Amino acid sequence: MTDRNSIIGKVDWPLLLMYFALVIVGWLSIYSAGMSEGHHAIYDMSQFCGKQMMWIGISLGVGFLVLLLDAKIYDAFAIWVYVIVMLLLLVVLVYGRATNGATSWIDFGGGIKLQPSEFAKLGTALAVASFLGRQDSDLSNRKTRLPVYALILLPAALVLLQHDAGSAIVFASFIFVLYREGLPGAGAVMLLAVGAVAVFVLTLLWSKTVMCIIIGSMFALTLAYYLLHKKKGLWRMVAVYAFFFAFVFCVDFAFYHILEDHQRIRIEVILGMKDDPQGAGYNLHQSQIAIGSGGFWGKGFLQGTQTKYDFVPEQHTDFIFCTVGEEGGFKGTLFVILLYVGLLVRIIKMAERQKLAFSRIYGYAIAGILFVHVAINIGMTIGLVPVIGIPLPFLSYGGSSLLAFTVMLAIFVKQDANRLNIL
Repeated sequence: MTDRNSIIGKVDWPLLLMYFALVIVGWLSIYSAGMSEGHHAIYDMSQFCGKQMMWIGISLGVGFLVLLLDAKIYDAFAIWVYVIVMLLLLVVLVYGRATNGATSWIDFGGGIKLQPSEFAKLGTALAVASFLGRQDSDLSNRKTRLPVYALILLPAALVLLQHDAGSAIVFASFIFVLYREGLPGAGAVMLLAVGAVAVFVLTLLWSKTVMCIIIGSMFALTLAYYLLHKKKGLWRMVAVYAFFFAFVFCVDFAFYHILEDHQRIRIEVILGMKDDPQGAGYNLHQSQIAIGSGGFWGKGFLQGTQTKYDFVPEQHTDFIFCTVGEEGGFKGTLFVILLYVGLLVRIIKMAERQKLAFSRIYGYAIAGILFVHVAINIGMTIGLVPVIGIPLPFLSYGGSSLLAFTVMLAIFVKQDANRLNIL
């Protein structure tokens, strides 16, 4: 019979098993992506797979330590963790090392580097959960909303200053937390954001005149519906359409004067406005070839030609999903996607059974962060979203990413295990 006081008996093993499965798939994919004639050993520390093995060991060790500590410590020290991470983000702006156009790394020498933006997501999740978990927190109150907005926007702004737009976008995932916790109008904000993206894309593909005709027609139909059925919220509806009309005329300015050249070119490639298979569209082009060549069954482990001959840039980091697609085929990619779906569903289910608001809010925070990472990374490898460079959790090579996501999950697993001790 399982000892109630044993941490092994209280942790959520379905969640941990999915985590281990993703880490193993990632490690094998990194090995396959980096294997060459002179390097066959999976533990070769001069290769990415060997280094990742070291980071897996470190992450598991730190994760186990997290499980041993008192669950209350994470709420008690959440703000301090947040402050430390913000200081690290400031240090990056002054002493950071540039990689692929983003100044996101602190180089300690000897091949040891740290990416604070990965830990900023963890720090923000803890701080938001701690602040909203207080008994007097009410998101309908401005005094509660403004500090929460500040907690989320500060790290996003600091990461954006590092020219790392991909990581900055991830902080938008906290809208899911605010929606779950009853933020007035959170659902409307999400719909407004989706609408703004659609208007942005369609204005680029068509023209301002066409978009104005479409929006005007939709406004006339909606206005008639409101008036005929005497619906409330007429002025809010008018304000929304006014926003979209104004946004149409801001698209060109935002596209040509706010976005950087490489970001603009990537969007043009993804929308088919420019064909550049040897330039800005090279990564996407090779990625689609690799995934498509896998077919249904895949070419088999270590048999991927696109992977083996380095046709796909960054194939061990941002484009690791290409290796899964080429060698595992449709069944391999489906297996990985189902693992992520299962992980997210499990986290949400666990979050809903928490007795402490801190634990519930924190669970939704990491679920949102994981969802945005997975959706954007897989989306950019198959051509659904522009290439913005964020890792695939647990699969992509990188110590900072793996360690941060492992600690995120370990803290939540500890919170869930601790619910049994709460009256």
